[in-house]
Formats: sequence, C-alpha cells, structure tokens
Amino acid sequence: MKKITISLLAIAAVISVQSVNAQTVDEIISKYITALGGKDKLLTIKSIKMAGSLNVQGMDVGVTTTAVNGVGTRNDISVPGMGEGFQVVNATKGWDFLPFMGQASPEEISADQVKASQGQLDLQGVLVNYKEKGNQVELLGKEKVDTAECYKLKVTTKAGSEHTLFIDAATYYKVKTITKMKTPNGDTDIETGFGNFKKTDDGYVFPFSQTIERGTIVFTTIEVNKPVDEKMFTIN
Repeated sequence: MKKITISLLAIAAVISVQSVNAQTVDEIISKYITALGGKDKLLTIKSIKMAGSLNVQGMDVGVTTTAVNGVGTRNDISVPGMGEGFQVVNATKGWDFLPFMGQASPEEISADQVKASQGQLDLQGVLVNYKEKGNQVELLGKEKVDTAECYKLKVTTKAGSEHTLFIDAATYYKVKTITKMKTPNGDTDIETGFGNFKKTDDGYVFPFSQTIERGTIVFTTIEVNKPVDEKMFTIN
C-alpha cells in the first residue's frame, strides 16, 4: 500500500508539472494581452490619469496618478487637514514631497529607486512586446493568490529590475505583482494587488482597485489619452 501511495503521489506531481508546462510563457502572455483588449489597443495608450482615494485610519486620502508613456509618472496625494504631497519619477530623476511624513521640501530619490521605478513609465506594461524591449520572462509555475490559481512569471527588464507577476489562470488578469526595490534601508519587495477589473467607455480594461501596504486605493475615474502638461514630471 505504501508503494502504491508513493506512486500515486509521483503521478500527481508529474500531472501538475505537465499542467503548468502545457501553457508556454508566450501563450500566457498572449492571453493576458487579449484579456486587456489586445496588443493593438494597448499600444494606443499614450497617457493615463487615475483618480481615487485610500482609506487610512478612517480618513479618505485623495490619490491621483498621472502618467505619460516613456516620459514620467506622478502621484498626487491629499491628506485631509495635513496638506498635499506628491511622488514624481521621469526617465532620469525622481522626487518625493510628503509633508505629512515630515518633509519640508521636495527631495530627490536615489538613482536605484529611479531605476526600479522605470517600469511605471511603460504604460503598456513589461509583458507587451517584451522581447523587443529586451525583457526576459520566466514561468515559475503556479501559485494561489487568495482563491485564484495563478501563473507566476518572473520578469527581468533590460535595465535589470525584477518583477514577479501573478496572472489569474481563469481570467488572465494580472492580480498581483512583487517588485524588488532598493531603498536607503536596503532591498525590499513592494507588493501590489489588483482587482475590480472594468472596461472603460473607450474600451480599455483596468483594475479599479489596487491594494498596497497601507490599504486599498479605489479609483473612481480612469481616463486614457487626455492632454497632460509634461512639466508636471520635473521639479525645479
């Protein structure tokens, strides 16, 4: 009986491996891109503006994210009774100004932080045309995120930053990412969860909720390809 049990476990393990390998990296990425509207649709994205709020200790903190493809990204943060701040990254530099965290004026972030944040400037994402971009993608198998069975992809960008993406095997939406980030206090993993996927009136699919360490940002509006003053990505 013991030998039979061991044999059954071995067979189960082989079946599990075959199940993962049945989907290649390119097949998973293709279905992911299709779920978001298709490559041609994604390649039309030039700018995104997302507005919402994050509930922190009973306060609704306003969060507006504005990004222009390949140019820069900016998070504007408004804390009731404590003022307004921002986080900005462009292709070469980045700044934080968080007065509610004790900052009196904008401060430049480190070169390592700027490098790790460059993926935010790619509005199509690291998987679209990943080979042309010089990114490497490795399938690490499957892993559950909450109740969802997910494909686990490790992406190493041309610049050397590392991201782990979890793609729902049923919907092919990206439900979680883990990004390695260098900080003044050492390397850390930044985890972000994604949910409440909706199609906008102009046909783009976005997650309208993002869960970070401090809570969940719920976006009420997401606008694509609206005019953006690119000066907002530089702090003089």
